[in-house]
Amino acid sequence: METKAVARGLRIPPRKARLIVDLIRGKDVAEASRICENYNSEAARLTLKVLTSAVANASNNLGLDKTKLYVKEVYVDEGQTLKRMNFGSRGHVDPIKKRTSHITIVVSERN
Repeated sequence: METKAVARGLRIPPRKARLIVDLIRGKDVAEASRICENYNSEAARLTLKVLTSAVANASNNLGLDKTKLYVKEVYVDEGQTLKRMNFGSRGHVDPIKKRTSHITIVVSERN
């Protein structure tokens, strides 16, 4: 049995979020949460929120044991890009792309 949790539209670029996500893929839930707690970045804090939600879904909805859970799948997709302009001298304009991401975590029970 597996459950998943998705956080959509997070204001962090997918490139930065994938750095954390690659560290916790395939790990036990306890170890993955320890990695996220000790890593000092916004991506780690957001990933920990999604991981906690996925574990809560597994234990409350399906009645799975929290100690046997592991991170089966985790991936970051690119979300909507907010486009802004930065005005400079002599009418020069630079585009600013504020990227968002969707973090998906699937947890499953280890046999």
